Amino acid sequence: MSCVRPSVHSRLVHLCKSPPWRGSQTRLLSTTKPRRTVMPAWVIDKYGSNDVLRFTKNASFPIINYPNEVIVKVFAAGLNPLDVSMRGGYGAATLSAKRDPLNIKQSGSEFPLVLGRDVSGVIMECGLDVKYFRERDEVWAAIPPWKQGSLAEFVVLSANEVSHKPKSLSHAEAAAIPYVATTAWSALVNTGGLSKDNCAKKRILILGGSGGVGTFAIQMLKAWGAHVTVTCSQNAERFVKGLGADHVVDYTAGPVEEPLGALEKFDLILDNIGGDTERWALNLLKPWSGAKYITLVTPFLQNTDRLGIADGMMQTAATMASKALKHLVKGVHYRWGFFAPSGPALDEIREMVDAGQIRAVVEETFSFSQVSEAFQKVEKGHARGKTVVQIS
Repeated sequence: MSCVRPSVHSRLVHLCKSPPWRGSQTRLLSTTKPRRTVMPAWVIDKYGSNDVLRFTKNASFPIINYPNEVIVKVFAAGLNPLDVSMRGGYGAATLSAKRDPLNIKQSGSEFPLVLGRDVSGVIMECGLDVKYFRERDEVWAAIPPWKQGSLAEFVVLSANEVSHKPKSLSHAEAAAIPYVATTAWSALVNTGGLSKDNCAKKRILILGGSGGVGTFAIQMLKAWGAHVTVTCSQNAERFVKGLGADHVVDYTAGPVEEPLGALEKFDLILDNIGGDTERWALNLLKPWSGAKYITLVTPFLQNTDRLGIADGMMQTAATMASKALKHLVKGVHYRWGFFAPSGPALDEIREMVDAGQIRAVVEETFSFSQVSEAFQKVEKGHARGKTVVQIS
């Protein structure tokens, strides 16, 4: 059933003092219930370093603009390296074009901007076309980077981006998963073609396995029966093995291409590192067997920031096409992976979490008043779990 929080209520008002020429009577009056227009939030008014973060009690309260949207009261928000990059202006040109495709608004209209890509909370209001959710449902979601984020008391989302929260997790634990989970899902399932039905015994290599996407991917792939090899530092070796990794290569001991090259070749490589890994990583794939190399480190947003939308997209398309063709003649597939918000994907991930196949990895939890410190934590890097902000 769809749920709509009514904003207009009718009530009976008894008029005690009636004019002398008329008898006592009861009249039906319609009164409008006051609606909130502001809320607490952390915002930025310009791009820059950590000092651009500002707490306000007067951020605009989100409203439902489309019948398939819901308003969520935020209980916990997760921070990602992407939030730190967006604070500095990363992807600003492309995200502004997504928010305002007709270029009607003035430059800087995205401000004040709320960051935060993970949310766990409770639905407070549903649009007319929302059938799958009701008010007071506990939900989690990964918020697209072109939308206002979760470092606020409330956030508005499409119902297609939302999923019921795992019952086995607290809100703080749940906020550690959605963004990295949907990013890994998009790369491995949508781009890589993997699923729980075809993953058994496949050999998967994760370059940079101790980060957020890597730690989630390890758990999901192991739940699906794959053999998982990861690269990470020696300090993280026990950590990733505890998540299920079958083989670990320490990148601090020297170049990893030699020890990886001595192993049996792989069916799929997920690259969270970028840089010069493309130079040697594709040689580790099984040729002429449909093997894929998928990198999450792409030049797309950097190109559009530097060259503008049109020229940046043309440059990106040319780069992608040339690399894909170069490796296709060698019998392997070269692909780029991107984050894609997906409520249905989170539905499946929820089942895996509640079945004990995936656990939340929380590095540290901050209060709502400590958002600036939380950003500093993420900016330092080398975390073995998610940084979470407790909102409510």
